[in-house]
Amino acid sequence: MKVSASFLSIKDNIKSNINVLDKSTIDYLHLDIMDGNFVQNKTFNIDEIRDLLSDTTKPKDVHLMVNNIKKYIDDFSILNPEYITFHFEATYDSEEIIEYIKSKNIKVGISIKPNTSIESIISFLPLIDLVLIMSVEPGMGGQTFIEEVVSKIDTLKELREDNKDYNYVIEVDGGINDETIKLCSNADIIVVGSFITDSNNYQEQIDKLK
Repeated sequence: MKVSASFLSIKDNIKSNINVLDKSTIDYLHLDIMDGNFVQNKTFNIDEIRDLLSDTTKPKDVHLMVNNIKKYIDDFSILNPEYITFHFEATYDSEEIIEYIKSKNIKVGISIKPNTSIESIISFLPLIDLVLIMSVEPGMGGQTFIEEVVSKIDTLKELREDNKDYNYVIEVDGGINDETIKLCSNADIIVVGSFITDSNNYQEQIDKLK
C-alpha cells in the first residue's frame, strides 16, 4: 500500500514543510485543489502550487474538487503529475473528461463522494487508471473516517479481480490514521493529511502507517 501525503492541513512554513514531506518515504504528494464552488473551501492556484512544489521530486497526485474541470486540467497538467482525478459529481460527461485528461498523457482518476454508489461509475471503470473513494465529505481536512465506505473499497477490488479490462488502482482519502488504515487493506493508495502534518515528526507518523 502506497501513501499519498496531503499538505492541505499545513498552516505554517508551508513550502519548507512540503519539502520535509518530499524527503520522507511517502510515495506521492497529494494536491487538494478546491475552487470554492464544488466545495466551500478554496485552495491554491497553479502559480502558488508551482512555487510551493518547485523543489520537490515526488510524483504528484492531483485531486480536483472543482466545477470547471477542463480549466484546472489545463492548469495542473503543466506539473506533469502522475494522476489527475476529477469528481464524478462535478460533470455531466465523465467520459469527455476522461479522454481530455488522457490527451495530456496523464493517468486519469475518478472520485466519488461517500454517498455516491460504485454502480454510478461502473461504465467508466475500463477507461480509468484510478478510483478515489472519499471516506469523508470533500472540502476540509481533519474529518472523521466514514466506515460505511469500506464496502466500496472491497467491491472495487472484487470487480477488478473479476474483470480483465479493469486496471485501476484504488485510492482512499479522508480521516485516515494508524487505526483507520486497517479498514482500508484492499486499497492500493491511501491519502493521509493531518495525521502526518499535525505532528512534529512527519517520518515517524509515516512509519506508523507503513
